[in-house]
Amino acid sequence: MKITFRIEYRTVWGENMGVTINGNENQPVLLNTIDGINWEGETDCCEKPIDGYLTYRYGVYKDNTCIRRESGNMPHLIPHTEAEELRFQVNDHWKELPANSFLYSSAFSERYEPRKRKGEFDDLAPNNIVFRAICPPLRQKHQKVRICGSVAELGEWNPAKATKMIEVRPNEWFTVVNASQMHFPITYKFVVYDEETEEAEEWEHRDNRIMDKPSPLPATVFFTPETELQFESAKSKAAGTAIPVFSLRSEGSFGVGDFGDLKQLIDWTVLTHQRVIQILPINDTTNTHTWIDSYPYNSISIYAFHPMYVDLRQVGKLRDREKQTVYDQKRKELNALPQLDYEAVNQAKRSFLKLMFKQDGKRLLRTKGFKNFFHANARWLEPYAAFSYLRDEYGTSDFARWPEYALYRKEEIDKLCAAESPAHEEIAFHYYVQYLLHIQLSKASDYAREKGIILKGDIPIGISRHSVEAWTEPHYFNMDGQTGAPPDAFSVKGQNWGFPTYNWEIMEQDHYLWWQKRLSKMAEYFTAYRIDHILGFFRIWEIPTHSVHGLLGQFVPALPMSAAEIESYGLPFQQEFMTKPFISERMIAEIFGEKAAYVSRHFLKHEHHDIYSMQSKFDTQRKVEAFFAEKPDQESQHLKEGLYALISDVLFVPDRKHPEMYHPRIAVQNDYVFRQLSWKEAEAFNRLYNDYYYKRHNQFWYDQAMRKLPVLTQATPMLVCGEDLGMVPECVPWVMNQLQILSLEIQRMPKDPRYEFGHVWEYPYRSVCTISTHDMSTLRGWWEEDFEQTSRFYKQILGHWDETPQAASGAICEEIVRRHLECPSALCILSFQDWTSMDEEVRCPDTEAERINIPSVPRHYWRYRMHLSIEALTECDRLNEKISALIDQNERN
Repeated sequence: MKITFRIEYRTVWGENMGVTINGNENQPVLLNTIDGINWEGETDCCEKPIDGYLTYRYGVYKDNTCIRRESGNMPHLIPHTEAEELRFQVNDHWKELPANSFLYSSAFSERYEPRKRKGEFDDLAPNNIVFRAICPPLRQKHQKVRICGSVAELGEWNPAKATKMIEVRPNEWFTVVNASQMHFPITYKFVVYDEETEEAEEWEHRDNRIMDKPSPLPATVFFTPETELQFESAKSKAAGTAIPVFSLRSEGSFGVGDFGDLKQLIDWTVLTHQRVIQILPINDTTNTHTWIDSYPYNSISIYAFHPMYVDLRQVGKLRDREKQTVYDQKRKELNALPQLDYEAVNQAKRSFLKLMFKQDGKRLLRTKGFKNFFHANARWLEPYAAFSYLRDEYGTSDFARWPEYALYRKEEIDKLCAAESPAHEEIAFHYYVQYLLHIQLSKASDYAREKGIILKGDIPIGISRHSVEAWTEPHYFNMDGQTGAPPDAFSVKGQNWGFPTYNWEIMEQDHYLWWQKRLSKMAEYFTAYRIDHILGFFRIWEIPTHSVHGLLGQFVPALPMSAAEIESYGLPFQQEFMTKPFISERMIAEIFGEKAAYVSRHFLKHEHHDIYSMQSKFDTQRKVEAFFAEKPDQESQHLKEGLYALISDVLFVPDRKHPEMYHPRIAVQNDYVFRQLSWKEAEAFNRLYNDYYYKRHNQFWYDQAMRKLPVLTQATPMLVCGEDLGMVPECVPWVMNQLQILSLEIQRMPKDPRYEFGHVWEYPYRSVCTISTHDMSTLRGWWEEDFEQTSRFYKQILGHWDETPQAASGAICEEIVRRHLECPSALCILSFQDWTSMDEEVRCPDTEAERINIPSVPRHYWRYRMHLSIEALTECDRLNEKISALIDQNERN
């Protein structure tokens, strides 16, 4: 099979063009040129076809190294033939991401089953022209693509006689035309044709395409360049629900939502014409076996799922009826609670699974299904199971404190996991649980695909420093730092997540393989995912290990400032005053009131005049935290927070690697040290501050993100959505637009600083809009937080001029929901609480009980559950009909 590749691509001196077939990067087909623009090369292709087709990509090479390659998840495609005498002449354009490439993702494309070849391309002959086109999924199954043109072979502009195209792969359309009698030049267009009504529904909105007679080589089949089609019929918009799995409630769940409940939720989304379910991370977070582990973003494994998500109904019954009765009663008790009792649920489910493992586990682990699962996942499953066993054996997930195995050595862990090891049965229990979770989530995932539901997962930005990955792959992480977020609307003191930072330089050396494996595993279950804190791929907020709050952090990587550069803004640099806590008697009095003298005496040291410093045993926030660890009373907590504020009262933070360089402290304008500046100094500092945080790093951070995100976003066919909230530099939308990552739009957190509230009608199509997230109060909760702000929203945005209601009525909530469904965003994903807010009889009576997380509380208890069961929700006809009607009216189906 001979293939001639032709492409027009302008190169510079020293660059060459090449083609890799079926991903074989070791043997590229090198092309030739005489002008550095038009390239051509030939190969006798020996690559094996996949489902009857060959894929290929173009690349630019320099010194035998590929320096640039075509992007996207859709390489070029041609059929394979065994006819040795036949030549293929392939004309191409360089292939970048198509317009609205997110529509080509697995979220919008139907699940593809390899189709049997029907002979369409087995009888290719010389003078055949193969037209190739790519088109996002059309809205209706009976809509097909045809090619219609000026010659009889293309229907002579009669769409009923136009040449039918075949979708050979998702979104890729081919047709073959015999050109031996065709009169050139021809004009043509592509058209969406309804096979049921036998009518043309939409023609291309452009001038006619023109094709001159090709000049193929002898005995050649000519392939046109792949044409990108853009139809309004392919512009999908959808609506959906966001809810954590642990928050689900069914009549049969065990006090917490599980993967069986997820399948039931799919039925409700179908009933209400929704197409998306968005969940929070579902990975195992078992560090302490206490409620502290309820935080879903502190996972101990990026692969293993949390055992509490096992649907015990699918596991079976204990043969011991008395014990089974005990668990049945426990299930009813836990399921009746208004919130998740994390510790009780996990203890009960774990003990039940232990009994089921003893009863049926060994039989299950001998099945072919388990053996296939183990073989495919052993790379992470064995270390995870060993880690979980050692955590429980030694009473801590901090592997540095384990008397043995503190340093991961694969050969030692292999012995620990071996069948003859005394620990094998305990370790095999974790295999058993993960296999159950895999089976159950796979069922829910397959069911979602069958029903046309997009299942959207969540990728946390960090990992626990006491996790399997930190133990087995420490070279990928900087364990001497901790990540968080700078101050924002969620938390005025910033957030400290405690995660180690990524060693991006090491990750880049293997082309971010760690991330690619993580995403590939996720793609087994999900068709879309949310990148938590996408800003972390540009720069991360790194906080010193001695800090509790996030105010003393700095962006990494970043470009710190020298003392001379600081002074160039007109701000005289005073190291002692600007980099060490400024503590005055007035400040102490304002913060501590009648306790001021006590604080000065016990925690501070008098320096001179009315200036103090921290005593050495209290000069970091961690030292203060340790002192108050056993003092939970309100007064002690007030003192602790006040001391934290003293320690963070600095104007500049020294760079972590170069202490002679500095970063302006974030949000320092609210602190006492800033008030000590003269108006001229304050003006100079603000000018410096704005340049540093909003201008200085734009190109630098753009370059950082573009080294990582193109690889990660194209590693799988999943739809990529970014959580781009917080202190967003200007370069973030540059990257997200270039890579076509869906942004997150929230009306109460507008991206445009001119607005107090976002204008939903201005949202970009390539976005996800919502009213509230898990980190925020719900719509009803927000309405009651600030009456003056709510009044401005009620009058200026909703356009009402009567008295502002104290609480959001069902009618008000419906109006806000409707406006979001009407907006241009491709996805409108609302929280379950905001959907139900429209019906005053259905929604939760207690607004505060609907809150999922409070970011300003470092150890928040994540325990929100639906206040009614999914079964009861399904029977709420008025609400369900309202939701489906609103979705239908706005064509989000």
